[in-house]
Amino acid sequence: MAVIHITTTQNIELEYELATLGDRILGRIIDGLIIVGYVIIIFAIIGFGNLGDFINNNGWIIFLLIIPYAFYDLMSEILLNGQSAGKKVMGIKIISLEGSQPTISQYLIRWLFRIVDFTFTGGLLATICTAASQKHQRLGDMIAGTTLVKTKPRASIQQTIYQPVETSNYVVTYPDVINLSDADVQLIREVMQTVKQTNNIMLAWQTMEKVENVLNIKNKNQEPMDFLFTVIGDYNQLTSNL
Repeated sequence: MAVIHITTTQNIELEYELATLGDRILGRIIDGLIIVGYVIIIFAIIGFGNLGDFINNNGWIIFLLIIPYAFYDLMSEILLNGQSAGKKVMGIKIISLEGSQPTISQYLIRWLFRIVDFTFTGGLLATICTAASQKHQRLGDMIAGTTLVKTKPRASIQQTIYQPVETSNYVVTYPDVINLSDADVQLIREVMQTVKQTNNIMLAWQTMEKVENVLNIKNKNQEPMDFLFTVIGDYNQLTSNL
């Protein structure tokens, strides 16, 4: 069972189980079936017998109909936080090797390299790279700095949440977190665990707003989970110096 250890910028270490080659292949098959279903529906609406005439007379409509087919993977992964329908069914998702959610540019690089990984090589290159690489990456992942993991971290947050920050150059983002109690930090930890397990982002938003109100601080343009990770990292740093 291959795993990857990722230390977030808040000095919290998470351990994820890497998606297997089988997970990737089955996810891709599911996505392929969805695309094939879309194409069949479009052809059925147009009418197979009238397909040639329709293409000749409605080039711009054909172009619009091709867009979902061509951009299915890219748009799914951007809009569904690193998952297509196939990946969601298989319980896997794309993450950055830095532990954060991939940027749009990373998704775009992965999508562009599908031409090499799948189109030109019939999927052979993607299969070889994924099977041979330590982090189970296809070429597009290697270039983009991403990989696919199981959606649930193997290491629970309580195993890392109270570890002191070891780096000497750690910069505290929210000094006021020193006013939190151990019970507050425990509650934040439990919230993060719940969000990781259920993907209930609204719970993270509510907790972030509560912390902001209690400490009278303002989130510095971070996603809710990143904000909570930073709060815990800052708390570790500040309390380790007491």
